[in-house]
Amino acid sequence: MSTIKEKLIENLIGEDKISQSKITIVGTGAVGMACAICILLKDLADELTLVDVAVDKLKGEMMDLQHGSLFFNTSKITSGKVDILTYVVWKLSGLPATRVIGSGCNLDSARFRYLIGEKLGVHPTSCHGWIIGEHGDSSVPLWSGVNVAGVALKTLDPKLGTDSDKDQWKNIHKQVVERAYME
Repeated sequence: MSTIKEKLIENLIGEDKISQSKITIVGTGAVGMACAICILLKDLADELTLVDVAVDKLKGEMMDLQHGSLFFNTSKITSGKVDILTYVVWKLSGLPATRVIGSGCNLDSARFRYLIGEKLGVHPTSCHGWIIGEHGDSSVPLWSGVNVAGVALKTLDPKLGTDSDKDQWKNIHKQVVERAYME
């Protein structure tokens, strides 16, 4: 006996079970969800997967995207719980490095540069510095590489970023970490 759905819809061709282009976003904070919306609105993939350890938030974000799916063409939106770094995703996926993109360290590094510029009163494009490791409280600022217009700040103050740094530069990293948890 046929269901109502079967009576209404007749498939003329078989469904393609394999995604032609799939994008996975690790992290459903503000940046991850902004990326998801951009991907969906630009129709960049036929499958979008969200991954996060915060299960309730993950489920809510996925459902919001699924419920709004009439506004875009992506046919499949899924989610899953994995607490992994972009590097691990790259290694396990077997994809080329150019196909796995993490925004956490890039975002933290951009925040770091902005805050350095703010402290010095210069534009962040003149400031260079990097945050490595995981996004958030286990990230590591590379104080030895911090420079402004090519001048390494460690040469001006060898105690830069340490507990004995009189200017308390380590508070910049603290601000970067705090802002990661506001997402």
